[in-house]
Amino acid sequence: MAAARPPSSCFVLQILLLVVNFNLSLPYVLKKCSVRYEENPSADMALDCANRKIENVPKDIPKDAVSLNLNNNWMQKINGGDFSGMSKLRILDLTSNQIAQVDEGSFIDLMFLQTLCMGNNKLNVLMSNMFQGLSNLTVLFLNNNGIQVIHATAFQFLTSLQTLDLGNNRLRQITDIQPILQLPQITMLGLKCNSFTSFETKDLLLNQSSNLQELDISGDSLTIFSISTPVFPYLQKIEISMCFCYKDLQWEIPDKQFLRNISYLYLGRSILSFEGITKVLESLDSLHHLRLEALKMHVYEGLLFTICKIPTLRKLDLFNSHIKNLPVKLALCSQLTALDVRKSDHLRSLNVCDNQLKQVPHDARSLCSLEILNLNYNYILELTCEDFENTTQLRELYLKRNRISQVDYCVFLNLESLKLLDLSFNQLITFENNIFLPQLEILNINHNEIAFLEILDFLGFQSLKQLDLGTTFFDGMTQRSFHKVNKQENNISSRDRIWELKLLENLTIELNPRNLFSSLQTNYSRDIVVFKSMKRYTAICNFFCFPHQLADIHRSMTYLENFTVVNVFTEAPSIDMFWFNPDLKSVTFIETDFSEAGPELFLPIPNLHSLELSKCNISSLDFLVKANLTALRFLKLTDNELSVINDTVFKSFPSLTYLDLDNNPFTCNCSNARFIQWVKNNKQTQVVNAHQYKCSSSVDKGESLLLEYDVHLCWDDGRFFYFISSTCLVVLTLLTSFIYNFLWWHLTYTFHLFLAYFYDSQRRKKEVLHRFDAFVSYNVHDEGWVYREMLPVLEGQQGWRLCLHHRDFQPGKPIIENITDAIYGSRKTICVISRSYLQSEWCSREIQMASFRLFDEKKDVLVLLFLENIPARHLSPYYRMRKLVKKRTYLSWPQVAQHPEVFWQNVQRALQTGGINFIPGC
Repeated sequence: MAAARPPSSCFVLQILLLVVNFNLSLPYVLKKCSVRYEENPSADMALDCANRKIENVPKDIPKDAVSLNLNNNWMQKINGGDFSGMSKLRILDLTSNQIAQVDEGSFIDLMFLQTLCMGNNKLNVLMSNMFQGLSNLTVLFLNNNGIQVIHATAFQFLTSLQTLDLGNNRLRQITDIQPILQLPQITMLGLKCNSFTSFETKDLLLNQSSNLQELDISGDSLTIFSISTPVFPYLQKIEISMCFCYKDLQWEIPDKQFLRNISYLYLGRSILSFEGITKVLESLDSLHHLRLEALKMHVYEGLLFTICKIPTLRKLDLFNSHIKNLPVKLALCSQLTALDVRKSDHLRSLNVCDNQLKQVPHDARSLCSLEILNLNYNYILELTCEDFENTTQLRELYLKRNRISQVDYCVFLNLESLKLLDLSFNQLITFENNIFLPQLEILNINHNEIAFLEILDFLGFQSLKQLDLGTTFFDGMTQRSFHKVNKQENNISSRDRIWELKLLENLTIELNPRNLFSSLQTNYSRDIVVFKSMKRYTAICNFFCFPHQLADIHRSMTYLENFTVVNVFTEAPSIDMFWFNPDLKSVTFIETDFSEAGPELFLPIPNLHSLELSKCNISSLDFLVKANLTALRFLKLTDNELSVINDTVFKSFPSLTYLDLDNNPFTCNCSNARFIQWVKNNKQTQVVNAHQYKCSSSVDKGESLLLEYDVHLCWDDGRFFYFISSTCLVVLTLLTSFIYNFLWWHLTYTFHLFLAYFYDSQRRKKEVLHRFDAFVSYNVHDEGWVYREMLPVLEGQQGWRLCLHHRDFQPGKPIIENITDAIYGSRKTICVISRSYLQSEWCSREIQMASFRLFDEKKDVLVLLFLENIPARHLSPYYRMRKLVKKRTYLSWPQVAQHPEVFWQNVQRALQTGGINFIPGC
């Protein structure tokens, strides 16, 4: 167990969450969870449901989640189906709830779960099938639960478990951990702060040795620590300390071979006497790392002689000792190691942070090959030119949170290999611009009392990659100068000198003015500094700042990707702000008035992925519609004045997957109805914490929630009625126009057909005499045949009375009425059919009306005479004609052209018949 890990924290989860990528594409808005945004999303999804006052596992958690954080909620029980179907889950954090019961089989679907954190709950008993299904679990935290009983088969399913933390529980007997030691993969076991009075391996079974490598058995009740049997042949790390009390521990290791692999030992809080610690150290032959905590100073000094005799020792920790100065014998310890063919320059790292040092330890000067020196959180007042005179190999120097007020150039004169220097949170008044550190890559001088800085002060650090500075007033370059650099004008004066910080990638400037420098006149240098390698630029202004201080410094950052400003601009910057930064992917403005902003500001940066405009007095999003942000994935607009949102705005962001609108005064009425529907139904954008958005204060709504507003009420008002009415009117107008242009004749014919039906019904009620024997329906192209062949025979020879439209129709009467009268005023209708007849619209109407009479009267009133041989398939467009031909026998003139007398005899018989259904054909 790592000694520095907080006992109740799920540190493995925190580390893994940093490397897990999240999928931003959600099919709905989660009520009590959110998906974390990542700039480079993948198919994996990690959900954050922490600190939401959740009482039960949410039902709307996506089944494809890979990581689920339910930390710090109000859950009391895990039910059987809470994680049903979540087979992809790898990390589950249930820390800091009130879970007292886990139903059997609750984790059975989590077959690929690797990390489970259940610390800080109320699990008093671990039941037999509690962890069923977790065959791939490798890390399990059960610390701070008050566990008293562990069932003998509680861990039987955890065949892959490697790390188990049972610290801060109420276990009393070492036999309680027997099932744990039998796990085939277990390597780390934490038993810190339980109720063990003794830890003696003789009480454990000897038939099987454990693979355990790390053991933490610290506790206030522990009085005996004894390893007298070879049950831990692979044990490498032991941690023993008191949790709160101070008492002596009886250490019993009869055979040194039982500790032959121990490489790490942590002894803390005076758990052993001076003699006891000495005895333990003398029994360890492979010790590599020794940590001693909270021991008295004279004990440290007395132990140094013994420590120096351990040949394998490489690292020594002296924690929580409040050393005011390093003991002289520590240097001697290094020399003694050197005498054992291990030179003193093997000491690469020295950490003396959080002590009471008032100056750099004098002994540190002799550590000539020291590479890392941590002096954070001390009381150092000044740095002298001799402090680092011999530590020429130093690469990292930490001086954070001391009381240093001045740094002379000679202090770092010999540190030519220094790559990191942290002087933040001190009392520096000035920063010498003649300091020369050619290899320095990271410099932090933020949170000091420096009154004035200019970028020219850092030209001595040509290897600088990250610069974090704080000052009262920062002197940047003028806009005119940057225009010269970017436009490459030829009129640059000979006095203009252009410098470049070639490697600087990350620049953070924090302005902390204490007075309004209204009379301060800056003397802008003719020197121009460019930052072609800059990727990330952050400017923070506390209180009041001069707008021109930071207005132009970013203009030479051609490849800038991340831009953040906090309270730098009082209003939206000019539209040419990003003309020279086309590669920007992330832009953040906080505490800047965007109430009058336009879309032109964002047009030069079409590849923008992330945009935050928080505390910017934004009341409308219309200015973003025309900003051409088609690549935008992340949009944060918290703490603004948005009351009504048009859902069509988000159509301008086709790639948007993450939207945060928290803490806006939303109006809960129909003006937001479509936005509410969009939040609930859209399939792409996750509106973070949307179910917690509150309505603006009002008498009737109070503290109601936005998504709880009933949008159905919005469809019952007059506007909906007007919408339906206008829609019907438009549809009716279109339908009328269509009918008039394309279906007018069809409707007219239908009307007259109805009149014919009515006329026929009236006729049947009273006997009406027929005026004609037959009405002849023919096309004008066949008129010659009718007069030449038909009339001489039927009227001249046979004596039939025929009705011909050109001769017998009443002049001035509508054609359709003449046709109706002719058909119903004749006993029969003769249709002279040819190809021209079929193509005639009027002829088609006549035969349809005649066929209607045929089917209505159930009498043979229709005679078909074909003048041409027309195949039946050609009659398919004339549906009624084909139907008649299929059911009735017809007369064909071409078939009897050689014997016309036979043809006319058949016509005569057809006209004579009264009620038969078929007539003989030819």
